[in-house]
Amino acid sequence: MTNVVVVGAQWGDEGKGKIVDWLSERADVVVRFQGGHNAGHTLVIGNTTYKLSLLPSGVVRGKMSILGSGVVLDPWHLLKEIGILKEQGVEVTPQTLRIAENVTLILPVHSILDLAREEARGDAKIGTTGRGIGPAYEDKVGRRAIRLCDLADPATLPEKVRQLLLHHNALLKGLGKEPYDGDKLVASLIEIAPKVLPFAEAVWLRLDDLRRDGRRILFEGAQGTMLDVDSGTYPYVTSSNTVAAQAATGTGMGPRGIGYVLGITKAYTTRVGSGPFPTELHDEIGKRIGEIGREFGTVTGRPRRCGWFDAVLVRQSLRVGGIDGIALTKLDVLDGLKELKVCTGYTLEGARLDHLPQGASVQARIKPVYETFEGWEQSTRGARSWADLPATAVKYVRRIEELIGCPVALLSTSPEREDTILVRDPFTN
Repeated sequence: MTNVVVVGAQWGDEGKGKIVDWLSERADVVVRFQGGHNAGHTLVIGNTTYKLSLLPSGVVRGKMSILGSGVVLDPWHLLKEIGILKEQGVEVTPQTLRIAENVTLILPVHSILDLAREEARGDAKIGTTGRGIGPAYEDKVGRRAIRLCDLADPATLPEKVRQLLLHHNALLKGLGKEPYDGDKLVASLIEIAPKVLPFAEAVWLRLDDLRRDGRRILFEGAQGTMLDVDSGTYPYVTSSNTVAAQAATGTGMGPRGIGYVLGITKAYTTRVGSGPFPTELHDEIGKRIGEIGREFGTVTGRPRRCGWFDAVLVRQSLRVGGIDGIALTKLDVLDGLKELKVCTGYTLEGARLDHLPQGASVQARIKPVYETFEGWEQSTRGARSWADLPATAVKYVRRIEELIGCPVALLSTSPEREDTILVRDPFTN
């Protein structure tokens, strides 16, 4: 048996929620290791749809769920999300959810600063969700963050808040905004402390014990590799590392805890917000894919940009992310298209490229090189075996495997959990 890390291999929104939910039945523990409540997972279980943005997907299955120190935590949103789940019949308690005591907190001032900076950028917007994720990570590396464990020591909170606001209020002033009230922030933190501290512990110790006991651990990533702050399409990225290696540092478990890495990728490509997108479609096909695939952000509701499958982009993600196999999702969205295209390379001013170069201006100028495929008229929705798929659909999947140099471990043919073709079980690989 091995522990499994699930990461997105595109720009996020690849359908990780369903895959993580499918795998969670085989896991003992589900762990989030980066990101914040800017990441959305939609789970469809029976007739109920769960929309999570912070909590690990395992909570809806009653699995032990953990938020690692690589996450940034909005404690007010945490309680709100727990409350919504309770209304849907899912009870989240300190017995089922544990949070790293050293996790960085997202504060109200972070969101205010996030939105103010995005407004100041004008047409050069990055496309942030405005939920304070970036400023919270900045505080973490700037060594001025308020962490969950700090709430247990109210005597020191006022000075820590004062030091933090020395930085943030200077920025807000420069952006023409009102300074944030430190006393108000301290009072809010003291009020919420007893509600969130029962979830806190040294999760690295728990995870080490679980690993030694041979328990199956599922590490759940947010966003996608091309939104990684180091490897992604910078500056149109998130503020954390989204690759599998972060599962080790973002939980305190270390690289020995990582076994199989599963990359999630759609059978086409989408992106939310600004930034380069070589295979983006601005025609009726792109519109059709968006409508059939219901391509709207779980967190923001923003429509996603849609385009053809980019094998160059995914191949790059597999290499920098150490991905062993992929879960190909939303194959059924392509049903009925007479012709499909896959990007097999790029050109830049006549020169052929086999990878996505760094530099936003260069990325904006590259052109895709396509290979064309015959589509299929039959429905693949709900297929649960290779025999249920049209021959042209199988050919499409096999060619994707060749182009990215990685096998398909799972194939998803609808949002329903059981509509999944298992080729290789990541836990027993």
